[in-house]
Amino acid sequence: MALLTHPAHPHTHPVTVSPRQQTGFDIFHPLRRWIDRIEVTNRIFAHLVCRVIPCCCPFERDINLFGRTVHVPALCELNPVYNELVGLRFRSLSYLADVCGEDVTRYVC
Repeated sequence: MALLTHPAHPHTHPVTVSPRQQTGFDIFHPLRRWIDRIEVTNRIFAHLVCRVIPCCCPFERDINLFGRTVHVPALCELNPVYNELVGLRFRSLSYLADVCGEDVTRYVC
C-alpha cells in the first residue's frame, strides 16, 4: 500500500492509496480468469486449440517498399488476452504430448 503525503500540508496524516487505485480497473480480468481456468481434458479440443491459436504472430513480417525494408513488429502482444491464449495453447500441446502420447511437431513453428 502506498502512502502519499504533501510537504506543504499542515496535517501529518498520510493519505493511503489502495493497490487497485494504483493499477486501475482491468475490464479484461474476467475473460483472462475464464481462459486460465479452461482445463484441457479432451483430445479433439486440444487439437482444435492448437490449430486455431498460432505458434507465432502471423502479422510480424518484413515489407520491401521501393528498395527499403520496413519491419512490422509482432502485433499479437497488443492483444489484452495474448498471454492467456498462449498458455491455453501450451496446455493443449502438453496434454497431447504427455497424456495422449502424440507427436506435436506439426504444431510447433
